[in-house]
This record gives sequence, C-alpha cells and structure tokens, in this order.
Amino acid sequence: MIAPATPDDAAAVVALWQRSELTRPWNDPHADFARASTGATSTVLLARDDGDVIGSVMVGHDGHRGWIYYLAVTPDLQGQGIGRALFAAAEDWLRDAGAPKVQLMVRSDNAAALGFYAAIGLTRQDVVVLGRFLTNAVP
Repeated sequence: MIAPATPDDAAAVVALWQRSELTRPWNDPHADFARASTGATSTVLLARDDGDVIGSVMVGHDGHRGWIYYLAVTPDLQGQGIGRALFAAAEDWLRDAGAPKVQLMVRSDNAAALGFYAAIGLTRQDVVVLGRFLTNAVP
C-alpha cells in the first residue's frame, strides 16, 4: 500500500535515500523531506512492508508541470514492481492536483535510473536544465 509520509517517517526516508545514493552533500535531505511533506503543492509517498519504509517518491507541481524526486526502493527489493507502483501513485497524485505533465531529472551517469525510467515509458526531453544555488551550499 502506498500512502503519504508523516513527520515520524523522516529518519527512515532519509536513510533510504542515503542507502540508494540519492543524496548529495550540498542538499539537506531532512529539509527536502520536511518541505515536501508539509507543502501545499507537494508530498512524499511511501511504500511499506509490515510498517517498514521500503520505498519513497517525492512529488510536487509548480502549477504547470509535475516533478518527481527521490524515487527510491530498498536495494534488495528492487525489481519487484515497487518503483513502478510508486511512480504510478505519484502520477495519480499529480493528475488529481491538475498537473498536465510530469518531469524528473536524472544524473547523466545514473544508468540504472535511466534504464528504469525508459522501461516504464519515459523519454528524454529536448531541454537543458539550468540553475544556480541560492544558498552558500555550493558543491
């Protein structure tokens, strides 16, 4: 069953993100979890097994596009459809929120993630992502 995270889930979710190598030193995953799980236009959805967090996806929208972040499944449970179920739940959440499109960013060297997303029907978009840090936490 997939359901929204609660504040009590923060430590388990961040630990999953770290085990899945999704965190980076310049991003505070605890702050990311807190912002998304309490935001008006975002949430964190979880897959559980006997109460334990085994998968997560952060989802939100900016009024035009839906965005997916931190899709993670406990490494020894990957390949069992949990990631697909989390992605589908994120898409449902975005549809319900009125987002007409979903996008996500994957680091170009993450072949496993790129393969997963291709397998579930996502395609590379002809866009370039630009950005800059608004804090001093520059990598």
